[in-house]
Amino acid sequence: MFFHAGNENQRPLSPSPVLELSNVSKRFSKRLDAVEKFARRLGADVPEHTVHAVDRVSFGVARGEVVGLVGESGCGKSTLGRLACGLIEPSEGQVLYKGQRPAGTQRPQMIFQDPFASLNPRMRVEEIIGEAPVVHGFVSRSELKNYVSEMLEQVGLDPSYRRRYPHQFSGGQRARIGIARALAVKPDFLVCDEAVAALDVSIQAQVLNLFMDLRENLGLTYLFISHDLGVVRHLAQRVVVMYLGRVVESAPAAELFAAPNHPYTRALLAEVPRLERKRREFAPIKGEIPSPLAPPAGCHFHPRCPHATERCAREAPVLREIAPGRLSACHLNG
Repeated sequence: MFFHAGNENQRPLSPSPVLELSNVSKRFSKRLDAVEKFARRLGADVPEHTVHAVDRVSFGVARGEVVGLVGESGCGKSTLGRLACGLIEPSEGQVLYKGQRPAGTQRPQMIFQDPFASLNPRMRVEEIIGEAPVVHGFVSRSELKNYVSEMLEQVGLDPSYRRRYPHQFSGGQRARIGIARALAVKPDFLVCDEAVAALDVSIQAQVLNLFMDLRENLGLTYLFISHDLGVVRHLAQRVVVMYLGRVVESAPAAELFAAPNHPYTRALLAEVPRLERKRREFAPIKGEIPSPLAPPAGCHFHPRCPHATERCAREAPVLREIAPGRLSACHLNG
């Protein structure tokens, strides 16, 4: 996979965050089904199921920054992305975008993982891209044709495609349509939720280069959610690592990849393919990620951590600064 990085990572950043999450938590409760309700009437102890998707997360994203949000499937990355966009409300804590709660067009725009499922198959591309800007007054219906054509050209698609339906496009083209739809309301912040995960590797590189070109040309800020650390390494200036709803480490990308601090981060990076590695036995992280229905006490990672102590099982470590610009939540730091 090839990317062109340019000098984007050297751009000075705004000292104040454009997006700020403060002690944000999100829980989802599953209602009891008929059998469980009946069992409860008979006196059985049947608790309601609560998923702890995001647990007291705090971090900010500066204007013009590219932040990579990484972790295993089920760690809460996508939920956090939806909280950042104002698509769902936090159970606790606060999400601020430019000092206010994200709402309407005054919020980050989201680009979803599946470029086919996120597009209405009954709508033409012209309607998919043009619906929101018309509703929010960015463009009149008489100007819509030219506006949609401009959006398509911006993402590298032929304007004549605007009358087609989603099924008439390849996966890479559908991904570009999703990007055009997000750009149509003129955002300055994009949340990309596994935006290239469903694409072939060669197409991934093209779309990722498009993201970086758009950032340079439009002054965009990104929260880039991905399980692919190789992609994040090339794109992000800073990386936030999540495990079972909590942030366990945050650091500038170069420093994190050179010397990860948290045992979970080290385990993740140990399995990133690298050309200089020759014979090496594959050693996945021990055990399965616990259920968010019943997360472990103390440090959530302790059942899988080779360095866990008794303290880890009973006391949750605090995310604290271990070096300038570096945060980690591990008792090994003292």
